[in-house]
Amino acid sequence: MRLALFAAGAVGAEIASFMATTSDPPVALIVHANEGPEMKEKIIVAARVPAGTVFTSDDLNTEGGLQRLRGVGADIGILAWWPSIIRRPLLEVPRLGFLNFHPSLLPHNRGKHYNFWSILERAPFGVTLHWITDNIDAGDIAFQRPIETTWEDTGETLYLKAQREIVDLFKERFSEIAAGRIPRISQDPNTGSFHHSSELDTASRIDLDSPTTARAVLNILRARTFPPHPAAWFEENGQRYEVRVSIRRTE
Repeated sequence: MRLALFAAGAVGAEIASFMATTSDPPVALIVHANEGPEMKEKIIVAARVPAGTVFTSDDLNTEGGLQRLRGVGADIGILAWWPSIIRRPLLEVPRLGFLNFHPSLLPHNRGKHYNFWSILERAPFGVTLHWITDNIDAGDIAFQRPIETTWEDTGETLYLKAQREIVDLFKERFSEIAAGRIPRISQDPNTGSFHHSSELDTASRIDLDSPTTARAVLNILRARTFPPHPAAWFEENGQRYEVRVSIRRTE
């Protein structure tokens, strides 16, 4: 398999470094145009690909850039923590398609803010490598790994766990990916859940006067405990307050 790596952030840098040491290094590297200059340089150096096969996401918005990438002859595009949706005609460039890193146990928590919704919905948590289609996070599942969660977990700890486990899952399955032995297990569109970014703030509100349970309130609090990001919130006399929580198991 000729693999084109779309790498972003610390996860992308680690995957670039790993692939560069294998017998199947990236045939092309694509970095996101919005990546910070230090991280962009770190990813490029880690991947060790020829300068002529390094692209930015902006390059692929032009027909010339797409033609250059087609010339690489990639079989599969690897989306390692890639922050943008892949649409046609880019979607059709790799011969077999794209394999995406998604930090949830699909079909649970498709879309945005997987770490928040996994806690709020008490859904199974994990990481998934899946094929890309025109519909977000709906493609066939290739590989998955469940992740154990406890009351001590927060939105932050699940985010960090997902980063570690998705890298480990990719490394564990890399020989199969490079050999083209990649499963395609269809998702049932009637199971799991899907969430948009616009849902997050409303779902993070604690209504001081609405009947609820301690469990539900604690789940909202820990799901939004991820400094310095905004926290769960409530209002009183027209003033908005944020609140976080710390839960520790005791003997």
